[in-house]
Amino acid sequence: MTKSDRTQSLLLDAARLRRVQQRTGNDPDLAEVRAGLESAIGETVSRRAAARFLGVSHTTLNRWANRKDLVLVPTMDGSFQISVNSLLDLHDRLEESRQEGPEARHMEALMKEDKAKADRMRPYRYTSNEDQESGHQRAENLGLAYHRAVAGRLTRTKIEEAKYRIYRWVRDGRLDSRYGDIWMEVLNQPVADIKRAITEEGSRGNDLRQNSPFAGMLTSGERQRLLKANR
Repeated sequence: MTKSDRTQSLLLDAARLRRVQQRTGNDPDLAEVRAGLESAIGETVSRRAAARFLGVSHTTLNRWANRKDLVLVPTMDGSFQISVNSLLDLHDRLEESRQEGPEARHMEALMKEDKAKADRMRPYRYTSNEDQESGHQRAENLGLAYHRAVAGRLTRTKIEEAKYRIYRWVRDGRLDSRYGDIWMEVLNQPVADIKRAITEEGSRGNDLRQNSPFAGMLTSGERQRLLKANR
């Protein structure tokens, strides 16, 4: 098996396990197996590997990246790759669309749908009208606006994925276990309570959003619109 084939096999296994997790909840053994798979893949994959996994041409994927429909991540060697989280999100959406029947959407249609969703977004619904005197304040207001938008479309699937991210960050030493415990306590609440917690104003809400597992759950276009509105 070539390195490219192994990467594709690991990505497919990670995608399958992710769907099982989201249906059945975050069993610690499943979470550990998935974390091991994703560690073997790495944080990012090349654009060529991502294109193969999604079943599109390298040229098509580059076109999406140039339009900023996909966010590229700079790597240590100076290249730009696709984050594994973003890739698995796209793969899940494509698989869901294929299950809708013979008229199911393809990836290009999903990209157009994301662009239309960003065009329809009204950032003023989520942003603060207060003067932002410092970069720190702007960052806090952007975080609040982002989570207000996320709260409007929060689902159990997204919550289960957020739980896994917290587990993975604590496991890999990227998040102190104390903060992990706080987040897990929030994420084990009813959906309405989670929405209130992630959009709470003030220092408590700001502290919670500093290490948010909901990062990346809006489209690239939506994030760009919120960013412009908070400058």
